[in-house]
Amino acid sequence: MHSRRRIGSLHVSPLSLGGNVFGWTADEASSFAVLDAYVDAGGNFIDTADVYSVWVEGHTGGESESIIGKWVAARKNRSEIVIASKVGAHPQFEGLSAATIKGAIEASLKRLRTDYLDLYYTHVDDESVRVDEFLTALDELVVAGKVRMLGASNISPSRLEETLAFCAREGLARYAVVQPHYNLVVRDPYESELAHVVARNGLAAVPYFALAKGFLTGKYQHGAHVESARSRQATRYLDTPKGQRVLTALNGIASAHRVEQAAVALAWLAAQPTIVAPLASARTVEQLQALLAFGELTLSETELDALTAASE
Repeated sequence: MHSRRRIGSLHVSPLSLGGNVFGWTADEASSFAVLDAYVDAGGNFIDTADVYSVWVEGHTGGESESIIGKWVAARKNRSEIVIASKVGAHPQFEGLSAATIKGAIEASLKRLRTDYLDLYYTHVDDESVRVDEFLTALDELVVAGKVRMLGASNISPSRLEETLAFCAREGLARYAVVQPHYNLVVRDPYESELAHVVARNGLAAVPYFALAKGFLTGKYQHGAHVESARSRQATRYLDTPKGQRVLTALNGIASAHRVEQAAVALAWLAAQPTIVAPLASARTVEQLQALLAFGELTLSETELDALTAASE
């Protein structure tokens, strides 16, 4: 995990730690333990969003950012950590108008107890706003030193191309990274569409749901009961031929390497073109250990091909 990958001027660890569980299925103490263990293992790339975890009753969004901010302040390690957050999905800051972006960044910085973000994503594209409006607002954040690099999550290939062309023409800071939904059981539309734009323009990809909401950890089997907030979503892959093929292939390769299936799934993803760092979350240190093993795992071409074939 001590090796680093490049995203523009940023040097990030090969596993991005998802902060969506902090303040949701992981309380503050558990979140601090996971963050400590991740950094102790050489990790430095933490992903969150202003909207996490607004879906929980009684939450207003920003809970994850607040926990990360408290942890960074307690550990006094801000300069060593690459923090990514997102704008556009919070109920108070929905969409990508210039005013929304300016308000959202200040709220995020306050919760994270920092004066800058290393990476700032537009969380969901807002096609009601012209690219010149939100890209100019984002560029102003970069010029002001409040954001180092820009990213886009949930954006169409055509819209991404439009933003890159505009930034090139106007000399503005452009998206350097995309965050697509991409994993061993969900390969399209990323592979068939967006990946080509990413590769052609030298961008990096940090895929979310890298473990298919937990399905690729191997804990979901027929007849098994799993205590998880995502179990219903994860188990829908169980009843598909592809899901079964992928689990069988993962199981065989994981056994051969004496690692968890999650590590193999992440290693496959990290080996794909354009992928810089898969994104995965853990609510306990035990769960994190299974993910961290991927940093030491190198799959052979034969093993990678077997996983790719299983997931066709």
